[in-house]
Amino acid sequence: MPLPRPAPGTGRWWVIGTIGCTIGVALAVWLGLANSLGQITVTNTGYHVVDQRSVKVEFDVHRPADQAVTCHLKALDTTFGVVGVLDVQIPASPESTVHQEAVVRTTSRAVTGVADTCTAVGTSR
Repeated sequence: MPLPRPAPGTGRWWVIGTIGCTIGVALAVWLGLANSLGQITVTNTGYHVVDQRSVKVEFDVHRPADQAVTCHLKALDTTFGVVGVLDVQIPASPESTVHQEAVVRTTSRAVTGVADTCTAVGTSR
């Protein structure tokens, strides 16, 4: 069974609609890439509960080169309550990705540790 053909005179609107959709998708992709370029992101790579009062957090920071960053670390207990926090200062350097390790002191035994957020020095969370 052959596909039905569009009604006479509507082919032009199909072309205009297809071009409009293509432009819309291209604009959405461009805006998404433009808004994420140069953003500071953090990737948690591991943790180790050292003892009843501390946990070691390992993480990678992805940032623009020569940008100083402050990362906020959290230690969590079994109910996801915060039992320790630490702000880590990462100085500016030519590398855009930096691996960091820090020990967070806790008020009680933590079961995990995470790098919560990272911000450029001089900006608020």
